[in-house]
Amino acid sequence: MRYASITERLASLGSEKWAVHVEARRRKGQGEPIIELTIGEPDLPPHQSLLEEATRAMHAGRYRYSNGRGEPPVVEALVRKYARRRPDVTSANVLCFPGTQTALFAVMLGLVEKGDAVLVGDPLYATYEGVIRATGAEQVTVPLRPEHGFHMQADDLERSITPQSRVLLLNTPHNPTGAVLTADEIAAIGEVCRRHDLWIVCDEVYEELVFSGSFASPFDDPELAERTIVCSSISKSHAAPGFRSGWAIGPAEFASRLLAVSETMLFGVQPFIADMTAYALDNPIDTSARMRQSYKSRADQVIAGLADAPGLTPVAPEAGMFIVVDVSATGMDGEAFAWALLDEEQVAVMPGSAFGSGGDDFIRISLTVPDEMIDEACRRVSALAMRSGVRKELRA
Repeated sequence: MRYASITERLASLGSEKWAVHVEARRRKGQGEPIIELTIGEPDLPPHQSLLEEATRAMHAGRYRYSNGRGEPPVVEALVRKYARRRPDVTSANVLCFPGTQTALFAVMLGLVEKGDAVLVGDPLYATYEGVIRATGAEQVTVPLRPEHGFHMQADDLERSITPQSRVLLLNTPHNPTGAVLTADEIAAIGEVCRRHDLWIVCDEVYEELVFSGSFASPFDDPELAERTIVCSSISKSHAAPGFRSGWAIGPAEFASRLLAVSETMLFGVQPFIADMTAYALDNPIDTSARMRQSYKSRADQVIAGLADAPGLTPVAPEAGMFIVVDVSATGMDGEAFAWALLDEEQVAVMPGSAFGSGGDDFIRISLTVPDEMIDEACRRVSALAMRSGVRKELRA
């Protein structure tokens, strides 16, 4: 039988990137005491008021068909949220989706196609290559260098641009590294995008998990308004990943053109979840503040816990719920280290190679488990590093 070419383009870009996580879950299901530090699933539950609002909305009959743009209560809440950042935002700038992932997929489908190229920093979130390749466009990576704290540099972006470049897919705060771009860095990147007439699609899902300092975005610069689209959700900010509630905010013409794409895919999101999302956006809820404090503390805990481990160099994150560790001095790359850690120490982490070639020397550790589990995981990671050092000496 014949299949569309998209199945070939995406053949190795789905669950294969999460092979360590999938195997760890399988072993855990068979009773192995795996410490799972792979995915970014908040360890706090959604605030009770959100569950109550979703329940109230369901009992009030908010389970019927929606519309393509989004339910009025959540659209209005999103206008209020983003108008605080840029006063010209109206409902014409808003499209609602089931989560950031769907928003990114639809946005890319509306901006690029075969023959185009999308620029993205490397390391990059594991699904970005898929949302780019699905359109038929080419992915062109911009190096995110450890010596710059994984902050994208405008000069590196400039050197990566080709005549086919149409979009910069930007992620700040960044997954997997936790890097947060400054306003000056974004201004420099924005200037490059203006000169080359590039769209900027900015994934800001970790906006509320910045540990210190202020969050900056190209969306907030009026001079970049005509070319910037923000994608985000309540998955991380409100510890509600399973509710799948996200959005894209961009120029009115963009939103109007993409509406038919969105309607063809989805024709709306669940009204009771939209009501819950509107409540989350409009009310003071302390979930993100609690997570910020917890994840910053656990990142510090990992850095201290691995301080004496030979060959390991943790990189302090500036935001988010992960920390990356350079393991190259152990004599292994991130892929080999992650599998050895699972096999020998029953700790599951993500190999950096899942996030692009720029992550090959790293592992990514999730900070979404209790403190005592972080301590035990650091002990086991250190034990593997100690043995790896011995192996490296024997090979020499």
